[in-house]
Amino acid sequence: MSSARSPGVEPRSYGPPLTARSVVASVLLGTEPPVMAARGLVRAGELFGISEGTVRTALSRMSAAGELERTPEGRYRLVGHLAERQQRQLASRRAEVSPWNGNWELWLVVARSRPAEQRAALRRAAQRLRLAEAREGVWLRPDNLPRGARSETDRRVVESQAMRMVVQPDDDDRLVTELWDLEGWNSTAHSLRRGMHDLTDRLIEDDTTALQPGFVLAAAVLRHLNADPLLPDELRIGTVGRADEARSLRRDYEAYDAAYRSLLSRWLRS
Repeated sequence: MSSARSPGVEPRSYGPPLTARSVVASVLLGTEPPVMAARGLVRAGELFGISEGTVRTALSRMSAAGELERTPEGRYRLVGHLAERQQRQLASRRAEVSPWNGNWELWLVVARSRPAEQRAALRRAAQRLRLAEAREGVWLRPDNLPRGARSETDRRVVESQAMRMVVQPDDDDRLVTELWDLEGWNSTAHSLRRGMHDLTDRLIEDDTTALQPGFVLAAAVLRHLNADPLLPDELRIGTVGRADEARSLRRDYEAYDAAYRSLLSRWLRS
C-alpha cells in the first residue's frame, strides 16, 4: 500500500486535537455495527501518535464509564450515550422528514427553580431534537420531523421540564431568519465539501497520509449534519440554496465515507 503524498491541498484543521478516547469513540461511531477488536482501535490510535498503552487505558476507562462493553470475543462495543449518539448520526445522514402542514412545535418551560444541571440537560436535549431557542424557556421548530427519527431519551428530558404546544406563526420566514444562521450553515457545508473533494482522490489512490486529516474531516462533517435544522421545503427563506447544499453535502459524504472506510479498513489490517 502506497504512503506517498499525492498532489493536493491539505485541509485546514476542523477541530481540536484528538485524545485517545475521542479516537476510539470516533472510529466506533463510524463503524456498523459499532464493535471492533482492541488491536484495531490501537492501530487507529497510531494515526495520531497515540501509544498502545494510552489507547488501552482509554478502553478501560470508557468501559468503566458505561460507554463501552467488552464482548465474549474480547471486542469492544459502543453502549449508553455513545450508542445513542451513533443513532443520531445515522438519522442526520438519512435526513428523514415528514410532510409539513404549516404547524410548528413549541416547547414552553414550566418547571421552576431548576438546578443548573437540569437547565443544561434540557438545552443539550432540545438542541439534539433540532429545536431552536426563541428566548429563554421557549423552544420551537417546524413540526416536520417524525418522532422515530429523534431520540426518545432527549424527548423525555425536555418533557420533564417543558410543555409541548402546536402553533401556526404569522410569519414563518421571519422566524426562520431569527432562529437559524442558514447562510453560515451553507458556507461551512461548502467548505467541508471542498475538503472532501481534496482528499477523496488521495484516498482512492491508497495514499495513507490522507487518513489522519480525513478522520478529522469526517468527524466535522458529521457534526455539521447534526446541526442541520432539516427545515421544510415550503419555507422559502429557509430553503433558498440551502436544501441543495444540504443534499450535496450528504451525497458527497457518502462517497467520501466509502473511500475513507475502504482505505482505513485495509490500513487497520496491514
